[in-house]
Amino acid sequence: MPKQPRHRPFRDFPNAERKIIECDFDFCIHCGVRLASGKSWHTRKNVQTLKGAIFLAGKSKVCLNSECTHYRKKYHASGVLKYSLPFSTYGLDILAFIGWEHEQKNRQFKEIHQDLEKLGVLINERSVGRIYREFLALLGGTQVQQQERLAQANAEHGGVIWAIDALQPEGHGTLLYVLCEVLSSTVISAIQLTHASAMDLQAWLAPFQALNYNVLATLSDGDTAMIEALQKCWPDASHQRCQLHFLANLSEDVLPFDKQLRDALKEDLKGLPKVPEHSTIPEVAQSGTSSSTPLF
Repeated sequence: MPKQPRHRPFRDFPNAERKIIECDFDFCIHCGVRLASGKSWHTRKNVQTLKGAIFLAGKSKVCLNSECTHYRKKYHASGVLKYSLPFSTYGLDILAFIGWEHEQKNRQFKEIHQDLEKLGVLINERSVGRIYREFLALLGGTQVQQQERLAQANAEHGGVIWAIDALQPEGHGTLLYVLCEVLSSTVISAIQLTHASAMDLQAWLAPFQALNYNVLATLSDGDTAMIEALQKCWPDASHQRCQLHFLANLSEDVLPFDKQLRDALKEDLKGLPKVPEHSTIPEVAQSGTSSSTPLF
């Protein structure tokens, strides 16, 4: 039997707030004739936000000037993009929430998924990972802000430090490679590959290699492909292993001994009496002792 296609679950929000967004243009940008309202909605969907669900619809306008080079061209309502991405049923505030929790608080997708469910958002863990990748894609579009922060770090510290890390979103076999600038804490770019080679990573890093910044150092974990790519792109920069990854690798050998020590301590302390929950100091009033007599 052939595998049936997977479909999105049907979610109905009868009490959703209605937001009808019209096209911002009043006149055709090609001929200057006033645009007519379209008969249909080009966007129509329920969007979940952190404040609840909304029904979002976008009404287009059309040029009816038969002499126009763009006769019957439709102008869509761009205002719908202020609420959610195209083909997405989750608001931009949810996208920002997932990105902030994962990037700034180092929380796992499973934890973020649980928090969203508590807020009343209907979402599964797989979708959390997908929306996080959309978050990274949007960061890649903020090139102007990136350039400003990189220029500031270069001026303040005399250079920049590039760092690469590979993440594996839950439920996905491919790796998400993320390039960051350490001194300005700026996410620069991301690419999803299946165990990339040094050549693949070098091709990805080539545009950033061309930037006119002094590279003080490069940073990564012990992955040989990442180290080789960084050294080929910036051969004059010192390379360092990420201290967090390095300490985590060291702790792998220590953890078994630490567990043995904890188990032994628990066994040795079993015979000790329990600490009383309430104070055993006698109450002065009940014993008849004068209240003016100091106890301590």
